[in-house]
Amino acid sequence: MQAAQLMENTGPDGVRATEIPEPESDGTGVVVDLDAAGVSFPDLLQTTGAYQVVRSLPCVLGTEGAGIVRSAPDGSGVAAGQRVAVLAADGSWQQTVVVGPESVFPLPDSVSSTAGAGLLLNYLTVHFALDERARYRTGDTVLVHGAAGGVGVAALQLCAALGLETVAVVSTEAKAEVARANRATHVVFAESFKQQTLEVTDGRGVDIVLDPVGGDRFTDSLRSLAPGGRVVVLGFTGGEIPTVKVNRLLLKNISVVGAGWGEFIRRDPGYPRRQWDVLAPLLHSGALQVPEPTVYPLADAAAALTSLGTRTATGKVALSLRP
Repeated sequence: MQAAQLMENTGPDGVRATEIPEPESDGTGVVVDLDAAGVSFPDLLQTTGAYQVVRSLPCVLGTEGAGIVRSAPDGSGVAAGQRVAVLAADGSWQQTVVVGPESVFPLPDSVSSTAGAGLLLNYLTVHFALDERARYRTGDTVLVHGAAGGVGVAALQLCAALGLETVAVVSTEAKAEVARANRATHVVFAESFKQQTLEVTDGRGVDIVLDPVGGDRFTDSLRSLAPGGRVVVLGFTGGEIPTVKVNRLLLKNISVVGAGWGEFIRRDPGYPRRQWDVLAPLLHSGALQVPEPTVYPLADAAAALTSLGTRTATGKVALSLRP
């Protein structure tokens, strides 16, 4: 079968499209023929060995995908011919995977295979950040950094589905249009986001900041919080890992928390299924929308990764695994 493997830790150019054997099933796993796979920032970090989980080379990158069930054991909850999204710990940038039943999620008809391929990682991460870490409440306002990126778009869409107002932080007018198209309540620009955020919230500030970017905007994120507000750290796509002067936390009784979804599910593998039980009804009703990603052919996996590294990508990026 066709796959894209990381052959050496030299960045995106270390990824090669190749032929590898299909994975074998012992009858307890669900065999899924994938149509598409998601591309995420952790994939980019893995190409230089900078990710927290270092894998032996060569390895198949990717964590998420979507396709059709080829076979499934009794009691798995899915059947042959069913459209599903999957989490694939052994890599999703390949045409066929074998995964445990707990890692298979039926897709509603309203979500295409390409959109479903990039659904799980970002939407489950954002749900974890809002629900488990920020403990969101009805009426909260959420500031979203990197709002035109994959995590940012997921955050805007999920907040809209949950009835939460959003302040989308973007760097260009083109990215502002992406944020507006994904149901942002307010759009502000990164250069002066604190001042603009206070203006659109009538001086109160926001209840939650979702920050997958990091870098030099972190202090102003703290200053943008309302009393009792929470900054949730999701990652550092901006490169620099910021530090916190903890005396600032006392001024308005604010908090900084981390949202390491991957680490959380390593200790609680059943958690994604419980999350899906919350998100699936929102998908079926149309309250939660999943926009189409930018799709690259498998042979152009390196270019897909580069678009994340240069921050030229908007929304989710995915790979097509079929001709």
